[in-house]
Amino acid sequence: MKFTILDAFSINPGDLSWKPLEDICDFLPYDRTDDQDIPERIAGCDGFFVSKCPITRQVMESSPSLKFIGVTATGYDNVDLKAAEDLGIAVCNVPAYSTDAVAQHAFALILELTNLAGSYNDSVQKGKWYETKDFTFIEGSLTLLSGKSLGIIGYGNIGKRVARIGEAFGMKINIYSQDKKAAMESDILTLHCPLTPENTGFINADFISGMKDGAILINTARGALINEEDLADALRSGKLAAAALDVLSCEPPEKPHPLIGLSNCILTPHIAWMPKETRQKVIDICADNLQSWLDGGDLNRLV
Repeated sequence: MKFTILDAFSINPGDLSWKPLEDICDFLPYDRTDDQDIPERIAGCDGFFVSKCPITRQVMESSPSLKFIGVTATGYDNVDLKAAEDLGIAVCNVPAYSTDAVAQHAFALILELTNLAGSYNDSVQKGKWYETKDFTFIEGSLTLLSGKSLGIIGYGNIGKRVARIGEAFGMKINIYSQDKKAAMESDILTLHCPLTPENTGFINADFISGMKDGAILINTARGALINEEDLADALRSGKLAAAALDVLSCEPPEKPHPLIGLSNCILTPHIAWMPKETRQKVIDICADNLQSWLDGGDLNRLV
């Protein structure tokens, strides 16, 4: 059977093997695929794998041989599931593969804002420690997490793991779905909810006005949860002390972006999910999904 993957590079830039899939099918990876090239690349395929490329009804209808679509992620909003169901095409995803990785990155962002390890290292590398009269020097105040409150919006697998880590640091955990006011007034508020039409841009000026003055905002979920102009205003005014985001509403961002260049906003380029071990898990689960479908099963099947 003939299969391909349309956007392979982010999952495997060359440090992993496609063997789990190559053992099952005739497999051809493409690092990236422009939208207009999708029909040509899936022509004659029994199925394909995809992460972010838009898979519309028109795309599916362009390849009559198509029987299977594997989404190499948990989210599948780029695939028209209704069209796939109408056309009898199986669609599978990779659920919960990044729980540990995203929770770890959320705390990497929190710790960078509270312990300033990166900025202190920069100062040391520039020679400042050579010049100090004491055994240390102070350039920015560190913050102790023990005793602080952590608000969590989105209490699924990742949110629960973040809560456990926060508890290990001695933090008080406030779950938004259980007590909105307590969560909004937390010292640190972290987002772990899916993006829906109802919550798009809900972290806006009105929402931020209800947050604790000087709070920190963390987002490792979806960029479009935040009104980025409103967040930038809150960071410039000091309403929020800082923010750290792994996701933006448009990726890659377009110039000029309101959050890029702000000294109290840390940005990482959507990397929370991508430790090598996690990307290997994606490949392995994709292979398991395909083998299950070939065997008549429905492992991680959406339609």
